[in-house]
Amino acid sequence: MPELPEVETTRAGIAPHMTGRRIAAVTVREGRLRWPVAPDLAEILHGQTIRSVSRRAKYLLLATDAGCVLIHLGMSGSLRVFSGDIPPPLKHDHIDIALDNGALLRFHDPRRFGALLWFAGAPEHHPLLQHLGPEPLSDDFNPAYLRLTLAKQKRALKLALTDNRVVVGVGNIYANEALFQAALAPTRAANSLNAAEYAALVQAVRDVLQRAIAAGGSTLRDFVNSDGRSGYFQQQYAVYGRDGEMCPRCGGGIVKITQGQRSSFYCPGCQH
Repeated sequence: MPELPEVETTRAGIAPHMTGRRIAAVTVREGRLRWPVAPDLAEILHGQTIRSVSRRAKYLLLATDAGCVLIHLGMSGSLRVFSGDIPPPLKHDHIDIALDNGALLRFHDPRRFGALLWFAGAPEHHPLLQHLGPEPLSDDFNPAYLRLTLAKQKRALKLALTDNRVVVGVGNIYANEALFQAALAPTRAANSLNAAEYAALVQAVRDVLQRAIAAGGSTLRDFVNSDGRSGYFQQQYAVYGRDGEMCPRCGGGIVKITQGQRSSFYCPGCQH
């Protein structure tokens, strides 16, 4: 599924086209997404001005004076901005948001695991957002915070790192890559790290996500970014999906294990 860098890439792609524009019309062709689309969404949004396009965790937030639209891309969702000659909708183009300048934001989701929700309030108070941990690229995510948060957690480090209550947006792919960079085994107890190791992990998470954002995100089968070009960070993977291959750092063999029903990839030779 699209992870934080893919969502951030999408935000950066659509924000210049959306910010400051007035919503002229909303068309909902299919409202049965992960959660039902508000039946009166078109009436609510008509005439509203989009004040900002931001991201919280893997949610995109379109802020208006009356509230905000929360968008989640789910497993296979994507957003595209069209202007000029707008193509007719395809089978899985579920929602269109038309703007006052003739441009259009189109939500496409073949599997319908995504969401487009209206919330008449500050987004941080929405039930889906109010209990989330800090953003991984913010100052709030730091070694002292991570050590304190994980102090009593004996679960595997990889599972803690992918828990949105600990830190948001570090999904499976990037957790594997960050743990490799920090030379930490995904099986380590979360509270077993020393101060230097917590610092290395925080820096590794930041580095991996920043490189992925710069590269345009990681292309999964269904993901394209907002202008239709695929991201390409997957070409830089050190361990993810490379079980049986040689470790690029020590030359040992990369192995694959299952943790929390997800695949973990690491090098037992240099991740401890």
